Amino acid sequence: MPAIELMKIIKLMCHTDKENFVGAFERWLEHWDVFLKERAKDPTTGKSRYVYRKLRSAYLSLERNMPFLWTWYDNIELGIPNTNNGLEGLFTDLKTKLRNHNGLSKEHRKSFIDHYFNTKFE
Repeated sequence: MPAIELMKIIKLMCHTDKENFVGAFERWLEHWDVFLKERAKDPTTGKSRYVYRKLRSAYLSLERNMPFLWTWYDNIELGIPNTNNGLEGLFTDLKTKLRNHNGLSKEHRKSFIDHYFNTKFE
């Protein structure tokens, strides 16, 4: 099944390097190319459409965003993390603090967020 194989390749992303991931993705695409281009005619409209639209959408999104997925790898000297775990933790902390102060006006809320980030990155 192409969708299952694509999902296995995607799950490799955090455990492999760019060259191996891109190579596996390109081999997958080459193997399933004809399958992904399969079209069927809609009996009511008579128009042709791709049969596996969701799978096509997934692989096209991956293909289109490939250069951005490896920004950390291409710029290793910048020390960019390969996951967003640090950001997730930061935003979780911020959301918890905002929940504790849920009566803030919009203006005070903005000020609170500004102060939060200014103290975190001093």
